[in-house]
Amino acid sequence: MGVQKKDTSRAGKVPGNLKLKGENFYRDRKKVQYVNMLRGGRAKYDSKGNLVKAAAFQSHDAAPARIEPNRKWFGNTRVIGQKALEEFREQMAAKINDPYQVLLRRSKLPTSLLHDNTRIGRVNMLQTETFSDTFGPKAQRKRPKLNVEGYEQLVQTITSSNENYDHKKDANLLANQQSEFTDATRDWYFGAGTSKRIWNELYKVVDSSDVILHVLDARDPEGTRCRHVEKYLKTEVPHKHLIYILNKVDLVPTWVTARWVKVLSREHPTLAFHASITKSFGKGSLIQLLRQFTRLHADKRQISVGLIGYPNTGKSSIINTLRQKKVCNVAPVPGETKVWQYITMTRRIYLIDCPGIVQFSSSDTDTDIVLKGSIRTQSLSSPDDYIPEILSRVRKEYIQRHYNIDKWDDAHDFLSELATITGKLNKGGEPDLHVVSKMVINDWLRGRLPHYRAPPEFSEPLPKAASSEPAADVAEQAVVDAGNDSKMEGASGDEAEEGEEEERITLASLNVSQKFSKIPVMADFLPVDLEGDKELRELENAQVSDDSDVGSDADVSSKKSTKRKRAAAAVEDEDDDVEADWDEVMNAANQEPAEADSELDTDLSSVEED
Repeated sequence: MGVQKKDTSRAGKVPGNLKLKGENFYRDRKKVQYVNMLRGGRAKYDSKGNLVKAAAFQSHDAAPARIEPNRKWFGNTRVIGQKALEEFREQMAAKINDPYQVLLRRSKLPTSLLHDNTRIGRVNMLQTETFSDTFGPKAQRKRPKLNVEGYEQLVQTITSSNENYDHKKDANLLANQQSEFTDATRDWYFGAGTSKRIWNELYKVVDSSDVILHVLDARDPEGTRCRHVEKYLKTEVPHKHLIYILNKVDLVPTWVTARWVKVLSREHPTLAFHASITKSFGKGSLIQLLRQFTRLHADKRQISVGLIGYPNTGKSSIINTLRQKKVCNVAPVPGETKVWQYITMTRRIYLIDCPGIVQFSSSDTDTDIVLKGSIRTQSLSSPDDYIPEILSRVRKEYIQRHYNIDKWDDAHDFLSELATITGKLNKGGEPDLHVVSKMVINDWLRGRLPHYRAPPEFSEPLPKAASSEPAADVAEQAVVDAGNDSKMEGASGDEAEEGEEEERITLASLNVSQKFSKIPVMADFLPVDLEGDKELRELENAQVSDDSDVGSDADVSSKKSTKRKRAAAAVEDEDDDVEADWDEVMNAANQEPAEADSELDTDLSSVEED
């Protein structure tokens, strides 16, 4: 009965008596095919062990093949003279070491062989001294292993270490050792941001990003830099672009922002930024810079921009500012972002948010870690230990104005008076120092107590790209052609294939300009801290007058063509999901020379031709 039902149901699907081997009442055709797929790929043998059917790729029979008749397999057609090689090395060193030069495409030639390897390998001791002279009863005195080449370098190293020595941070001194178990009794929360999970999130963001934005706190840029990550990017992934974003510029004077931007621009391009959905600064410049990267990487459908940095530096707030709405959870406490997350800015630009990381440094004390904002205030077991450092870093006038306390003897006296004023008292009228200390630390971290770290003086002249105010577009495109050098020897034209692309290295410079006088400074500073703003305004006014003179000398036709090109670029970008702050973009663009757009079009057309 069951067989008849199965036969009737199969009659409309399988014509006639076509049946698959193994098909029966228990297994239909589809099930048999699935089982055969799982059993497939195995060799079949008979009862005597002879091979009946070979498995996949088990046969030793090879199809006849032949070598392609191409001359490049049998001869060296790429020969360059020694003089041309030296010139190529000099040009490459001048271009690649410039932080404002962007590498667009690498040559197919092994350019890594053109760089001199300065790394000294490990010396085998047995090659210099025998085993019996080095070890055993007849061992002789070994030469000390030094990391210097001569006495001059040794003296210079010792002098620099003595100048930078700080006895307060020397852990080997008995005065700095509280007990023999200092490391064991250290609070658990000092390991925040250093776990393996957080660093795995960081490396996932670095691997997935084409452009990396390193977010720094404008109040302490050097203290919030991740040197280890910068070294990793420079050595392991040099093709990724690193940009500094100096966030929270509304909490420091304008001249401090301008000076820090010039100092950091010596190493990498730096932008000042104020994260705010309603009233921001630097959003148009950052969008303009990211659009330049999309044009430079025209071969990619989209680029990914990763944001990294210390906790509580404003990475998620920058993303919300660029999107003009809340797409990431933000909070004035560290550790709000737990995992990395993708955010779509436009159809060609994707943003990647990363959890805050804390770089281990032997020079940072527990007080430095707390005052950088890497630890949540409610987790501190003894917050009153960090108040003396806050009182020493903040001007006395700011503390008196904010807390209405005229004078105090020490940190304990200051906390006692503050607890009395705010009403934070325990039973019996005793001041609650624990709660009041957290209040002071929160005021320090959230900008209610104005403070900043003064930038270093300019002992060395700034590079041209950082000292001058360049245009906000791709200024020039330098092409170093190693394949068509006029001094190459032995490379004839008939040896190269027709239609083969030229082997060359293409570089383009990226520069942006910002007017720091438009930064909305929220903190109320004293006139002593604002002395540098007057000089900054005078410099900006002089640059504006120079730009106006240059603009008046330009032809009217070039101005009209510039407006047409900008209008066309605006129409092309209408399909993006987010509208940029075009008021700021146009204000910056109106100050550019009229020839900048013509150079941009020429450079981009050359990139597309390549």
